[in-house]
Amino acid sequence: MHFRRIPRPFLLAAILFTCGTTNAAQPTPPRFSVALMDTNTSPRVDFAKYAFGKWLQDNPIPSDKSRWGGFDELAQFNWAALKDILETTAGTLNPPGSVDQKVGDFFASAIDQPAIDAASLKPVEARLKQIDGLRSVADMAGILATLHNEGGGACFGVGVSADQKKSDVNALYASQGGLSLPSRDYYFGDAFAKQRSEFVAHVGRMLTLAGDTPEAAARAATNVFELEKALATNAKTPVELRDRVANYNKMATSALAAMVPALPFEQYFRDRGITGPAASEIIVGQPRFFEGLQQALTNRPLSDWKTYLRYKTLNDAAPALANPFEEENFRFYGTVLRGTPKMEPRWQRAARMVDGGIGEALGKLYVDRYYPPEAKARMDEMISNIKTVMRERLQKLDWMTEPTRQKALAKFDRFVARIGHPDRFRDYSSVAIRRDDLFSNLRAATEFEVKRNLAKLGKPVDKSEWGMTPPTVNAYFQPTANQIVFPAGILQPPFFDFTLDDAVNYGAIGGVIGHEITHGFDDQGRRYDADGNLADWWTPADAEQFTGRATALIQQYNAYNALPGLNVNGALSLGENIADLGGTSIAFEALQRSLKGKKVALIDGMTPEQRFFLSWAQQWRTNFREDALRRQVAVGPHSPGMFRAIGPIGNMPEFFEAFGIRESDPMWRKPESRVKIW
Repeated sequence: MHFRRIPRPFLLAAILFTCGTTNAAQPTPPRFSVALMDTNTSPRVDFAKYAFGKWLQDNPIPSDKSRWGGFDELAQFNWAALKDILETTAGTLNPPGSVDQKVGDFFASAIDQPAIDAASLKPVEARLKQIDGLRSVADMAGILATLHNEGGGACFGVGVSADQKKSDVNALYASQGGLSLPSRDYYFGDAFAKQRSEFVAHVGRMLTLAGDTPEAAARAATNVFELEKALATNAKTPVELRDRVANYNKMATSALAAMVPALPFEQYFRDRGITGPAASEIIVGQPRFFEGLQQALTNRPLSDWKTYLRYKTLNDAAPALANPFEEENFRFYGTVLRGTPKMEPRWQRAARMVDGGIGEALGKLYVDRYYPPEAKARMDEMISNIKTVMRERLQKLDWMTEPTRQKALAKFDRFVARIGHPDRFRDYSSVAIRRDDLFSNLRAATEFEVKRNLAKLGKPVDKSEWGMTPPTVNAYFQPTANQIVFPAGILQPPFFDFTLDDAVNYGAIGGVIGHEITHGFDDQGRRYDADGNLADWWTPADAEQFTGRATALIQQYNAYNALPGLNVNGALSLGENIADLGGTSIAFEALQRSLKGKKVALIDGMTPEQRFFLSWAQQWRTNFREDALRRQVAVGPHSPGMFRAIGPIGNMPEFFEAFGIRESDPMWRKPESRVKIW
């Protein structure tokens, strides 16, 4: 059982890289401040250090996290608010079935470590016994259906989302999956040899905790790795997975079954409740992976598959099992892969479980208590100003021809912004939450979400549905709905600060707004038309013009050195880099328009232009652990924060003018090397 919120596929991008945890110390609201700057460093030499060098020096990474930055500071502030809500509801006698009862009892069960430890392995014993009783590879269809209905991630994934070529209807998708390491690249080559060795040791420890002898567990762990490596051979890389067109392969469901005859997919779909006319077709993301799955099912003995399924069951359930299982799970996935020395405190791990399980119930309590209604009005105003700039740019863009321009404008005119929280919060009345059983609560919440997802098949898409919970410090663009979404959690300092000047707000939340709008026209977003469908609406000449500019941006980020011998992957991070580039440029112009005709005074001795660029940079301040940074570069779609701080603004002539940067300065970028797309 994999205890997590079932993700909405095809959220094209979110503003934040998402691999951190939060700090248990008492938080303070993080704000833009000149106190974060290293004024001994010239902005003409190292703008990132100038903008937030003092903060980097004064903020070592807390022991329970893999990185620490501006997003993490605000997330910590929000977790503290959620802790107060959770402890209050857990300590109150609430009406049975109410939102408060479900949230409070869920949290109470998640912080009851003695009860969790006393249950030991009992929550998964029946599932492990079922796996042990498999008589053939074909029998795996039933157990995979069960595991997937419980949220598990073994072998592959099947779920429902908007059909990317008919975005008003929900379709069935199948995708590669079942790998325990972050990506295909971790299974091959020298760069991740340590992680592979540690993974084998980790699997052995988990199996030993489950009752195997150390010797048998060690042998079995090697077989698990070899099996996953066989699956990884035909898996796509993170860069390849970005290509929406290449990962859209609609076929008859029977054709997928024919790819993998060793596994009776008819039984799998039946056991998952996936039936009816809409289930006759499926969109297969990576056909070659399923061809490779057939080879692995044929070539690997049943005993290896049993061990693999046992490990996946233990791993997915580890956060809800006795402490030794949770600690070993964290040792590998937290310490080895991300370099994090310690787990978060129990209350925070528990809060994450509630947010992941019944997040919109918790989110409603958060919104009721902490979200100021005036925030939406102010956001609507900023979004309107930034939209005006973007629309005028589309009208005047010198490299785009008229046929493409008209379709771009039609798309832009139909995009929607959603702010704060859903209009209707999710109804969890059918989810039974008990105060004394964390495992059953997590299973109930996860099964509810899986069932809710599958029930959408063939039905109209509800474009008002949200893919993030309200307290989340993040934002995203949803291409099939042609909408940008800003949860309440991010509408606070340092991104959105009522107490500070327009320059700071346009540099922070304005840049984020522009970022999400630009995602509709990044290298993948541009493939979707005004209706949110994958369609080629570009003339060949315009597509070539766009590709040339995007290639130049790839080369720019490829040159950034994250660690000795490790450069940023400009192709993997291209969509986010395009969005950052467009977002900063559009927000800057919107600021200039807002200042027109006003008497502008220096603040902290700085012009509005200088404060804009400082505000943009400061929100990306980040200290990384080395393992986490390597993982970010390998699999993350976002460039590390220090390069997001300087990358886009290094293409803007206004940045060089604001700080007097000249050709002889290290921060200088030649005009012919600067990239402008939108």
